Amino acid sequence: MNEPDRTPSRRDVLRMLARLGALAAMSVAHPGAAAAPQPIALRPVPRTGEALPVVGLGTWQTFDVGDAAAERAPLAQVLQGLVAHGGRLVDSSPMYGRAEAVVGELAAALGLQQALFYATKVWTTGRAEGVRQMETSFRRMRVERMDLMQIHNLVDLRAHTATLKAWKEAGRIRYMGITHYHAGAHDELARLVRTGDYDFVQVNYSLGERAADARLLPLARETGTAVIVNRPFVEGSLFRRARGKPLPAWAAEIDCTSWAQVFLKWILGHPAVTCVIPGTGNPKHLADNVNAGRGRMPDAALRARMLADFERL
Repeated sequence: MNEPDRTPSRRDVLRMLARLGALAAMSVAHPGAAAAPQPIALRPVPRTGEALPVVGLGTWQTFDVGDAAAERAPLAQVLQGLVAHGGRLVDSSPMYGRAEAVVGELAAALGLQQALFYATKVWTTGRAEGVRQMETSFRRMRVERMDLMQIHNLVDLRAHTATLKAWKEAGRIRYMGITHYHAGAHDELARLVRTGDYDFVQVNYSLGERAADARLLPLARETGTAVIVNRPFVEGSLFRRARGKPLPAWAAEIDCTSWAQVFLKWILGHPAVTCVIPGTGNPKHLADNVNAGRGRMPDAALRARMLADFERL
């Protein structure tokens, strides 16, 4: 089901610009603010060598909000924080309600459009309907060229693949990709990765969902396919499992100060992973998440120990 295109009035946009401009001034120029920490690590997109920060931002549920300042203000801080800490990639979809439009409006209001790597998806059937939906995504996110367009959950793969190949050749998109959120689709994702048609594969992978380890991630590395990881916290279930438990002693060896960083660094310790996209609408959680992209990463031996300790939680 496709969401209607609800564009704010000119008056709404002007009011939002004024509110967010004041917010930006307070957050950036506060006299007591500490110096910005070191930017997060970068990894290359295998097909081009373009450097992407290893922690990005997902927008499912968190960016599907209305026009009220109380709803928008923390999201503005999240986008500002992502860029301030060296992040770039923001992932969305027409499936996520108003998220695409909210990202586009906030990025424009805050002057962040050139700083972001925009990724969204096509999620419908039929070539013509796919074109219409993607054109709407361009307008909502306020871009003339999309950095990454992905086929959401492999819906009508053949029709959209043909369109994306043509759009990539014409320069309308920079990269094309495929996505899924469930291990039941990994065999099909692996088959498609083998074709070499797709620059990116987005897949669920975490300490709680490890099926991609078996074949998909090694294959992505072998074929030079960039990997975006979704569901890194398995909708919060990893936090519930670790609630009240102290961080293990080895957390300090990889510069982790929270369970969120432990969960994200285990993912980033895999050499096939390009970027992980935890979703949040909370500026403090954003700052915690991006810290997982700094400092030391676990090697294979430590990842195995992390997994063993997680299984005992």
